Amino acid sequence: MARYKQLLITLLILSVCPAALTAEQGYSEQREACANRDPLKQPWFGDLHVHTRYSLDASTQGTQTTPAQAYAFARGEKLPIQPWSDSGEGMRSLQLRRPLDFAMVSDHAELIGEVYMCNTPDAEGYGSWQCVVYRNLPRVAYYLFNFVATMQQAHLGLCGDDDQVCLEASRIPWGEMQHAAEQHYDRSAQCEFTSFVGYEWTAMEGASGGNLHRNVVFRNADVPDLPLSFIDTPAPELLWQGLHEKCLSSGTCDALVIPHNSNLSAGYMFPAQLDGGGLMTPEYAARRMRFEPLVEIMQHKGASECYYGPGASDELCAFEQQPNDNIAGLNKPPLPDTGFVRQVLVDGLKLEQELGVNPYQFGVIASTDTHLGAPGAAEEDRFLGHGGAGVPAGEAIPPGLPDKLEYNPGGLAVVWAEENSRDALFNGMRARETYATSGPRITSRMFAGDYPDNLCDQADRIAIAYANGVPMGGEWAASETPPVFLIAASQDPGTPDSPGVPLQRIQVVKGWVDVGGNAREKVFDVAGSADNGATVNPANCARSGEGFAELCSVWRDPEFKPGESAFYYTRVLENPSCRWSQRQCVAAGVRCDDPATIADGFEGCCAPEHRPVIQERAWSSPIWFSATSER
Repeated sequence: MARYKQLLITLLILSVCPAALTAEQGYSEQREACANRDPLKQPWFGDLHVHTRYSLDASTQGTQTTPAQAYAFARGEKLPIQPWSDSGEGMRSLQLRRPLDFAMVSDHAELIGEVYMCNTPDAEGYGSWQCVVYRNLPRVAYYLFNFVATMQQAHLGLCGDDDQVCLEASRIPWGEMQHAAEQHYDRSAQCEFTSFVGYEWTAMEGASGGNLHRNVVFRNADVPDLPLSFIDTPAPELLWQGLHEKCLSSGTCDALVIPHNSNLSAGYMFPAQLDGGGLMTPEYAARRMRFEPLVEIMQHKGASECYYGPGASDELCAFEQQPNDNIAGLNKPPLPDTGFVRQVLVDGLKLEQELGVNPYQFGVIASTDTHLGAPGAAEEDRFLGHGGAGVPAGEAIPPGLPDKLEYNPGGLAVVWAEENSRDALFNGMRARETYATSGPRITSRMFAGDYPDNLCDQADRIAIAYANGVPMGGEWAASETPPVFLIAASQDPGTPDSPGVPLQRIQVVKGWVDVGGNAREKVFDVAGSADNGATVNPANCARSGEGFAELCSVWRDPEFKPGESAFYYTRVLENPSCRWSQRQCVAAGVRCDDPATIADGFEGCCAPEHRPVIQERAWSSPIWFSATSER
């Protein structure tokens, strides 16, 4: 128990001496005030979707990373990963070029007790047949354990009466997750790194294979005794209710919920209905808006921004689009209404007209969903897959590409906040002043308000933007004139050994409901140019052409109509570059016109669905223009 001493002391201070909190800084827990604090806010880069050895899927693929190692990796340390030598040494490793500012280990709440028991020789249940299967047939265990947890909403038979054996076992990894977060949270004035306590709630709509997973993020170290799992709360509203009862109703505990990438939800993540079906009510819409202010727009299983296919005109929506609409691998191609964020945002405008509340008024983030315990490992040229290349624990990793061709390194969550502390970042998430990137550390800002045309030229433009408008994630109320947007972005500066890619352009994406009740959308180029001549040679991944280090624009909607509610968000695009898979194909000497160069495992390099060139990007949270409210 000695390793939990620091955490227990902190929790004791919080429970006994709440008055000792530095309230003048807005902190909900004891810590020093951050020396680096900017009232005009700074972009903090992180990853809120990270799996370690306590997640069933990660562990059955051989991941041995502890929560503490995951946080250490986020802070810049090297991380050994599978396959493992006979002496237990990792035969591969990962290391970030630049540390993250924040991260959260988000292991699955379901089955953390069982996973711990099956890996711990002196734990009760270690010798059960279920654990024997787990250790000797990891792929079988993955499907068996998941079927029981997600399809039957139950613990396994090794858990004893009322599941108490597994619930008690769950306290150990849950405690370790809290301890690791406390160990790596910088409470000093330097504020170099922020760790959040959290977990993943793992639900699935059975018949469709729709992914309904969500990450729960706690504001501080005041958290429930055990995470609320899908077994305990088998519907989103039950999760929100449980969090209210076990967290929000007492102490300094606070939490928000982030739905996963909805591109694999088969349309069930945001169905415009109650959880069990039926017409949505204003009360339900308000609860959803309160608990789910953000959505994950990208991770390694694809991008969820918008649909591209028959009838779609925005070709940039093809970026990292998955071939199926579900997580179960059912052969069901995506459709416009199967969970893409842009369409869901428009659905929210329609529901607001009916209910008076917009349940889908959310901002966006991205993360990796790493199953190696490697937060922030989103670099295209260092991608080693997000698990054991899909191989069960104990098996050799095959040669060739290290992950499924349709997967990618994932993205990053970015929060605009005054400082790098839990409270400041949590407040930024709650206010939706966030954005997502597909991996690069692009800086993106967006404001709407009453601004002069020359605002980009003014040194104090950000102060003016806050004083006379709202940032991304905000609402700008009714007016007879179009809102004026300040839109700015800077390229990722990169590092000396890996310079960032220049920007190509910024776009504004508008979605609205016209006076006839029809859903509409349009994309506007507002800065930079698609015709800047920048290109990349897929044969050697050499880039050429010009781009922009910075872009800024003051923009008005040329098609604005006062009676229409709308949302606006930005999409910042880099110049073209090689995708991770193409980089590895080039390194392996693959030439698709010469079959002799296509080694085992590299067949995907020449597959029709392979996309050798991409444009990395950043998506801002929307700003909503309401035609029914007043400033």
